Formats: sequence, C-alpha cells, structure tokens
Amino acid sequence: MREDDIEIAIKVVIVGNGGVGKSSMIQRYCKGIFTKDYKKTIGVDFLERQIEIDGEDVRIMLWDTAGQERFRSITKSYYRNSVGVLLVYDITNYASFEHIPLWMMEAQRHIEPHRPVFALVGCKLDLVNAGGRREVSTEEAQTFAKEHGLHFVETSARNGVNVEEAFRMVTQEVYTRIRSGEYKVEDGWDGIKTGFARPNSLDFNLVMAEPEKSSCC
Repeated sequence: MREDDIEIAIKVVIVGNGGVGKSSMIQRYCKGIFTKDYKKTIGVDFLERQIEIDGEDVRIMLWDTAGQERFRSITKSYYRNSVGVLLVYDITNYASFEHIPLWMMEAQRHIEPHRPVFALVGCKLDLVNAGGRREVSTEEAQTFAKEHGLHFVETSARNGVNVEEAFRMVTQEVYTRIRSGEYKVEDGWDGIKTGFARPNSLDFNLVMAEPEKSSCC
C-alpha cells in the first residue's frame, strides 16, 4: 500500500495506568511483535499502521500516552484532535480498572465538544489463561462498557488474542461516522485528514454534523 493511495488518516489515543500493557498492545498491532521487557513510555510515543476499511485505504495514527502522573501535563495536549480512544486496564489489577472512569473523563474533557469513539480494553488475558489471578471479571467490565456506551474486548498482546479486534472496533465506527456524515472534515482540526496530496499547511477539522431541518408544508 503506497502512501499516495491513502485517502483517510485518523488519530487514536491509548490511555490507562502505567504498566497495564498499552505499549505492548500497540507494538503487537503495528509491528506484530511482543517484548517481555517492560519499558515505561516517556511522555508520548507514536506508531501508525495502514489498513483497509470497506475497500478504502486508511492510516491509523496511534498515540501511546504515559500513565504516570508526572507525565500528565505532557500527555494532555495529545488528546486534542483524537477521534478514537482506547481505555486500557490490566485484568489482573483491579486498581487499573477503577481508574478507567478518570481516564475517560479526562479524555472527554480535552476532546470536547467533539464526540470520539471509545473502547474499553482489558489486557493480559494470557496471564489468567495461564493460571494467574483475575481481579476484574468479564461481566463487571461488560456492564461498565454497556452503561457508558463503550466497545469492549479482552486481549493478550503476548499471544495476539483480540488485539486486531480492539482497534478494528474503534476504526470501523469512526469510518462509519465519517461516511454517514456524523463526522465532517473542516479547516482547523486534524483528528481526521483526507487527501495526502493536499498542501501540508492545510489543517482539517472534524465537527459533528448538524441534523437536517425539516421544511414546513
């Protein structure tokens, strides 16, 4: 797939506590690899992947944010312009799940007034399958996701289980909203870009489409 052929690029941020598996999940999705050694993300890291949705070329721009408090002032600016948000927790660490509402509120606050697509993603499923202790039940996570209108999936970056699905759910809905007219591309914001042949100086703005007004008879 050539860069010149790409028609759409969308920005997705991955948030959650430090050590829950965000970077490993992105590495698995973008590079198809898993590294056992844990290395903290310093501030923000960036990777991208080119995919095809409904026959159209799409570039997914993934921003991996640090979960540590001392990096929060740095990472907050990277919420802006995002159209997709993955809320990631460790299913063997209940505290990481308890913090999900805070991560979600922070993302909403910095992305408003736009409405991004959210997905709740449980990581480290392989540890539970290998006999480790599960602290967050699937049922509790599903209930939370349903109450807040989130996509939901449990994953394993080590084994690659459901990693593709986690990103597919978000990118597919973003694409659907673009094509339905719910999202529009306008000058000023680059959450979604179209047409890479356009000048680099031109920014784009994603806005919610206003409902059509019916005319009186």
